[in-house]
Amino acid sequence: MTLLWLIAGASLVVALVAWSHSRRTARRLAQISEMYWELKYQHGELRVRMQRLAGEAPALPPQAPAPPADAFVPLASLKR
Repeated sequence: MTLLWLIAGASLVVALVAWSHSRRTARRLAQISEMYWELKYQHGELRVRMQRLAGEAPALPPQAPAPPADAFVPLASLKR
């Protein structure tokens, strides 16, 4: 019976250590994620500032013109 209590106690200790380790890892992941997005934002600001200093217009991705709202849509294309 004592052996079972020792095994249960040891498993509880191992579970608590694993839980605290996972909490620390989750906190570190949140911190790294926040640093990543902050760095990405700063990189975008710096790129725009460098383009302005070089006299270039910021490069915007080309966009297709939007079709008019009352455009005709054939039924054959809706069946696909």
